[in-house]
Amino acid sequence: YFMTTRSPLRRCVLRWFVCGLGLFIAAGLLDGRVTYGGRLVAIVVSGFILAIVNTIIKPLVVLISLPAVLLSLGFFMIVINGLMVMLASKLYHPLSVTGFGAAMLAGIVIGLVNYLVTTIIEDI
Repeated sequence: YFMTTRSPLRRCVLRWFVCGLGLFIAAGLLDGRVTYGGRLVAIVVSGFILAIVNTIIKPLVVLISLPAVLLSLGFFMIVINGLMVMLASKLYHPLSVTGFGAAMLAGIVIGLVNYLVTTIIEDI
């Protein structure tokens, strides 16, 4: 059941993995602006928290800000992704983001990782 493409459990685990991997890559690229204390467990927990935030809170924020998303032709999603990264860093202190600009850049990195990983997984 877990390996079926439409399995809710598989989608949750994949989202968790993608968020953690995206945070790990963002921390490497944004040298010092996104940190997790260098511990693998902090990336795993941060990825989980970000996945939960993206699952529960992000859809509500997108719905509320839909006019801004539409008027900006979707570019406002970068701001929303940055807000979700900032919220995750506030909820879990080992994840540290120095400012909103770094959070938006991390959101872009996570979005790119999400796109690449889901594209690869769908091809398998």
